[in-house]
Amino acid sequence: MPENCPACGATVIRFEGEVAYRCDNINCPARIKESLIFFASREAMDIEGMGPAVVEQLVDRNLVNNVADLYRLSLEDLLTLDKTGQKKATNLFEAIEASKSRPLSRLLHALGIRFVGGKTARILAEQYRDIDVIATLSEESLVQIPEIGVKIATSVVSFFNEPENLETIEKLKAAGVNTREAEPTVVDGKLTGKTLVLTGALESLTRSEASELIEKHGGKVSSSVSRKTDYVVAGADPGSKLDKAIKLGVTILTESEFLEIVGNKGQVGTMSARQ
Repeated sequence: MPENCPACGATVIRFEGEVAYRCDNINCPARIKESLIFFASREAMDIEGMGPAVVEQLVDRNLVNNVADLYRLSLEDLLTLDKTGQKKATNLFEAIEASKSRPLSRLLHALGIRFVGGKTARILAEQYRDIDVIATLSEESLVQIPEIGVKIATSVVSFFNEPENLETIEKLKAAGVNTREAEPTVVDGKLTGKTLVLTGALESLTRSEASELIEKHGGKVSSSVSRKTDYVVAGADPGSKLDKAIKLGVTILTESEFLEIVGNKGQVGTMSARQ
C-alpha cells in the first residue's frame, strides 16, 4: 500500500479497525466533485443552486479545483455555464457570497472530516469557537469532550495534520469565509433548561437547522433519550428513539408542534404529552 495518494500525493491513512486506506485531502482530484457537492449542500454551507450539474461544469472547465475556489468565482464565470442566464447566475453568485457568513459549525461539517457530522461539528465549534484552535488540538484533549471518542479525535487530528487541508482553510479565510463561532444569542426562554432529542426525517428543516433553533431558544440538543429528556421531536420513520421516549413517558412533539413552540404561536408549557 502506498504511503501517499497516487492522485494528489497527500498522506494515505487507515483508521484502526477499518480495512480501507483513504486520502484525507479534501482537494484530491479523485474526490473533488463529491467534496464540492457536499460542501454546498443544505446541511453544510447551504449554497442554493450549487448542485451536481453545476459542480460538474465548474470542475470540468477548470474554474474550480478546490472548495476555496468557489469564492473566487465571478458573475462572468457563472454566466459561461450551460443553461445559465443572468438571473440564475446572479442568484448563484449571491448564494455563494451569503455562505461566507455561515457559523463555524457549518464549515466544519462542510469540510467533510470523517466521522464529524452536524452534531459533532457543533460540539467542536461551541467548545473552541475558532478553527485555528481546533487545528492545534491533540487526540488526548479531544477525547476529554463528552461524545467525542477516539475514532473522531483521530480523524480530526489527521485532517488538520494534512498540509493541503490547512492551505485550503487559509484560502477560505482570505476569501472572507467565517471561521469562528459566535457566542450563542438566546432570543427568548421558551426552551431554557430543556433537553430535546431529534429523531426521524423532518419535512421543513434539516437536522442542523432544527438544532440551531433549539439552541437559539435556550434549549440543549441530545443524541440519546433518557429520563432527563424533556421533549422528543419526531419526524418520519423515527425509529427506536421514539419507542424509548414512549416507554419513559417523555413528551413527543410533531414537527408542527415544535415549530409552534419556537415561533410566536405557543409556549412549551401548553404542549401536552402524547404517548
